[in-house]
Amino acid sequence: MEPPRPPLLLLSRMFYDSHVTSAAAHTPTLIVHGGAWAIPAGAAAAHESGVRHALETGYALLSRGASALDAVEAAVTVLEDDPTFDAGRGSFLTSDGRVQLDALLMDGGRMKAGGVACVERLRNPIQAARLVLEQSPHVYFVGSGAEQFAASHGMALIDNSELVLDRERERLAQAQARHSAGLADESFSGPGSGPHPVLLDDKSPETAFLSASLVQNENGTQDHAEGRPPSAQDHDTVGAVALDSHGNLAAATSTGGTLNKTPGRVGDSSLIGCGCYADNLSAAVSVTGWGEPIMKLVLGKWATDRVASGASPEIAAREAIAYLYSRLGGHGGIILLAPDGCFGLAHNTPAMAWGLATPAGLQTGLTV
Repeated sequence: MEPPRPPLLLLSRMFYDSHVTSAAAHTPTLIVHGGAWAIPAGAAAAHESGVRHALETGYALLSRGASALDAVEAAVTVLEDDPTFDAGRGSFLTSDGRVQLDALLMDGGRMKAGGVACVERLRNPIQAARLVLEQSPHVYFVGSGAEQFAASHGMALIDNSELVLDRERERLAQAQARHSAGLADESFSGPGSGPHPVLLDDKSPETAFLSASLVQNENGTQDHAEGRPPSAQDHDTVGAVALDSHGNLAAATSTGGTLNKTPGRVGDSSLIGCGCYADNLSAAVSVTGWGEPIMKLVLGKWATDRVASGASPEIAAREAIAYLYSRLGGHGGIILLAPDGCFGLAHNTPAMAWGLATPAGLQTGLTV
């Protein structure tokens, strides 16, 4: 009989600081999302086109043997540069009219991560997150400290006005007018989603859905205030997950946050295990939607843990979104990729811009 192993030896096998990969060959796979919300018909083409461009850029690297980390960084950079999405230039504005950006990048082989939050002078926060991952003993920088760190490693600092679009100034004015009138935000749920038989999240835009967004008309029936949801003017977080030919997983998520947010607010996107996570022993994930419920449930890690326990990514993705809604009435979407290349996509919003690239070709869509 084999003698018992010393406790320290057993303990040492539970941790690793080098790549954890499989010896088997892997099929390079890249999945991206451009946000889960009530995408209006007039914005559908721009969302699919933007997602496809990100796929083409990231997969061009992946197909030539680049790392999953390089691929997700490149894909998200493209999405940050596209004003269609709520990331980088063209992002939502804070209540005082500025852009504040958050991003996280995670390497599932080395279990290294880098994140930045509340940055105002960086055009591509996902690239700053990569610098934190590779060049710092720390994991997370915020505000001016993040900007100074990025600048010290060669990133250009810009004026915040370069990230602000007139379109977003108009959206902010409209949002503040609606807020003053006591009208609810239906960006993620869409109109008419009905009552929630669940514990409503106290920081979700759907919390006031029944009381504030419905008004009595002259006939005594209820209609949505102003006759349209504000979601026709909104957009959302971007993200990517990838598996490279060496068996490494990576994930990236980037956002401008929520419209009319209080300056300094940080959502789920850049928090490890909430809006983004990667581990070669479980899965890579990027989550999108209203951040406060996602943070409270640590939803990204929740989903990858299901995969590690034997669930398929397809089932785990669906279960994660069901849990988000049943527990806190939350709305959002998820992309989930396992080490064997199996994947899952899910959302409970009216739409989610997504794209998939494998050696078989590229696919994009607005619903799952």
